[in-house]
Amino acid sequence: NRKAPFSPLLHGGHQEKGRRGGTENIAFIAALGKAAEVAGHRVLEFDKTVRPLRDRLENGILQSVPQAELNGDISQRLPNTSNITFRGVEAEALLLLLDGEGICASSGSACLADSEEPSHVVQAMKPETDARETVRCSLGMSNTVEDIEYSIAAVRRVTELLILKGDIQ
Repeated sequence: NRKAPFSPLLHGGHQEKGRRGGTENIAFIAALGKAAEVAGHRVLEFDKTVRPLRDRLENGILQSVPQAELNGDISQRLPNTSNITFRGVEAEALLLLLDGEGICASSGSACLADSEEPSHVVQAMKPETDARETVRCSLGMSNTVEDIEYSIAAVRRVTELLILKGDIQ
């Protein structure tokens, strides 16, 4: 409608009567479809492989670190992600020591990974006072049982060190 009070952001070519900007990228559309198909076939394998590793990591940490508490629903969540509160432990101190052990993890939630503010996601799961005490671990297909056992032992060592240094009341 030529009388509409709107100005288009994109202008199309003459083959689209000036209305549609650009031509669909058929090759990329086909590639995205194929990627979705491949991913769909691997979802069950991913879940079957990674979920037991995540569960072993969580159980090991929860059994060996008295201050640790699991965040989120026990079953309705991603198979590769774990979010744990370490009561009385500053997550950043814990992460620095874990980095020294060769373990990569994050504080808070992925949606605010670059922010210094406590995650609204974590705040929704736990009271605001706990938002800076959470650590998020993500696993993948390349992780092994040995990685998990090493990580459990490292988390135990690091939290014990923080206790000795007085970080925990």
